[in-house]
Amino acid sequence: MACIYGSSVSSLSLKLNLTSLSNHKPRFVCSSGAAVAEPKAVTATEPLLLNAVRGKEVERPPVWLMRQAGRYMKSYQILCEKHPSFRERSENVDLVVEISLQPWKVFKPDGVILFSDILTPLSGMNIPFDIVKGKGPIIFDPIRTAADVEKVIEFTPQESVPYVGEALTILRKEVNNEAAVLGFVGAPFTLASYVVEGGSSKHFSKIKKLAFSEPKVLHALLQKFATSMGKYIQYQADKGAQAVQIFDSWATELSPVDFEEFSLPYLKLIVDMVKRTHPDLPLILYASGSGGLIERLPLTGVDVVSLDWTVDMGEGRRRLGPDMAVQGNVDPGVLFGSKEFITDRIKDTVRKAGKGKHILNLGHGIVVGTPEENVAHFFEVAKSLRY
Repeated sequence: MACIYGSSVSSLSLKLNLTSLSNHKPRFVCSSGAAVAEPKAVTATEPLLLNAVRGKEVERPPVWLMRQAGRYMKSYQILCEKHPSFRERSENVDLVVEISLQPWKVFKPDGVILFSDILTPLSGMNIPFDIVKGKGPIIFDPIRTAADVEKVIEFTPQESVPYVGEALTILRKEVNNEAAVLGFVGAPFTLASYVVEGGSSKHFSKIKKLAFSEPKVLHALLQKFATSMGKYIQYQADKGAQAVQIFDSWATELSPVDFEEFSLPYLKLIVDMVKRTHPDLPLILYASGSGGLIERLPLTGVDVVSLDWTVDMGEGRRRLGPDMAVQGNVDPGVLFGSKEFITDRIKDTVRKAGKGKHILNLGHGIVVGTPEENVAHFFEVAKSLRY
């Protein structure tokens, strides 16, 4: 009698006992339909998220949500009224810790991510910037020439952003291994996009002009960002981060051949640099709109590829291969639907992801205006699942 327990995720034959949110007992089903005694999950000496990423036996997929701290939460909005500057909120230890813990206290996700921004290191690299409400990031002196790149200094996190390390250390103590504390950084091409464009962009014409007319200048900038972000990840890990997500949000504005020149080598440089000093630190790579690049993402050496919602989870799983852990990928818009609809989409995603090496998440960050009760329902359903 062939049982599905232990089958490969690529078969997608996994059956989940999801009929009742109150039923928390794992149940394994054989192909004949008969229930069998379920094996005991490994006792979690580490957070569920870390065990899942490392391929250990887990009873359900861990769950956290991108942008789970802030935006949609009433408690965050009240705090913003007292502290309207984003940079103040993200660069003050007490505020960073408070905001990071807001979703933890309410929803108890399996990952607690540092409240920060991918542009936080820029000031420490001699790149003045601000984040303005309603406008987003503003780079005061965009970098577009070799002389501009010369002025960029490599990042020394312990000197430039000591509040990040302090906040991570506090978060690690507060969460007490009940969830994984997550750090994050921006990827070199995405950071370069902001500083070359001067802020957000629709067409990325300025950085593409630089890439295609003066590639040596861009490569010199990307090299500085790669080395700096490698050091930043090492610093975050030393201060308490148990996994780190790399956001390469704008890499998917590149064609595959240009991704291989201007993003992939620098992502790989970061991963290689971190793995030399922190070989067991899980690294997650997220690039929105990455459907055309999926097969290239594992070449970076990361441990987890986070898929956005435009990729079918089952198809993405097959394209990544059985050895790659995956994160995602429920459409954030689903959280505006009915509770029944949210439940169905969660079940569909987990079924397609298969058993093990899956972190349940959205395919992008939570959207402003998302009902908190729907986020609560998302976590309630997710944490009731059993393989």
